[in-house]
Amino acid sequence: MRLALTLLAALALAGPALAGHAVSLKADTASGDTTVTLGDLFDGAGPAGRVAVAERTGQTVVLDAAAVQAAARRAGLDWDNPDGLRKIVVRAGLTGGSGAGPTGAARGNVEVLTYTRSLNAGEIVQPTDLTWIKVAAVPADSPSDAEAVIGQAAKRPLRAGAVVLARDVGAATVIKQGDLVTVTYEADGILLSLEGKAMGTAGVGEALAVLNTQSKKTVQTMVTGPGQAVVGPAAQDIKTARSLRYAAR
Repeated sequence: MRLALTLLAALALAGPALAGHAVSLKADTASGDTTVTLGDLFDGAGPAGRVAVAERTGQTVVLDAAAVQAAARRAGLDWDNPDGLRKIVVRAGLTGGSGAGPTGAARGNVEVLTYTRSLNAGEIVQPTDLTWIKVAAVPADSPSDAEAVIGQAAKRPLRAGAVVLARDVGAATVIKQGDLVTVTYEADGILLSLEGKAMGTAGVGEALAVLNTQSKKTVQTMVTGPGQAVVGPAAQDIKTARSLRYAAR
């Protein structure tokens, strides 16, 4: 009811002067609060900019471009969608700015990964769970390579249609706190191993503190599999590979 009243009030303020008024989609679509309005989406929206079109419950909300176009038309605005966008991603942030914004979002007629189905926390992302869509703006934290997400585990519940963000997924847990872990050191033909107790949880390629059950000292390791971790040159190689991977995103 509140949304309907807001729409009617905005239309009344807009009046016939805005009928067919041409507008363009903002390069960086953002909403300063949880309500997304036409003013958040379009330059030159005028009084019709107060018309609410969606509620943002997270850091981003994905809008159907055709539905936005219809809402704009009802408010007396004309957006011809020249880039043929299917989805519009609206992020949280200050409105009215220029450039990439505080999140460094990519702008223009670009593609972004979204989820094809809702995932529960801990579920592994499969290739069929992802799809590319064309949008107006992409959050800086959105991976540019699907391979960076496939095989990762959801850190929290994720909904279908949401933009994929790197911070929402992580390596699937293969070692839990208290598990016994075999730690291996190998260099210059020397191979040593010890058994310790995991001081936390971790996935493959992640750092893990392991308590040496004999010396009672804690060593920092890199996990290589269920119950397996390494130290020394092998651990450094994993750290380097992770740094290069994230730098390439």
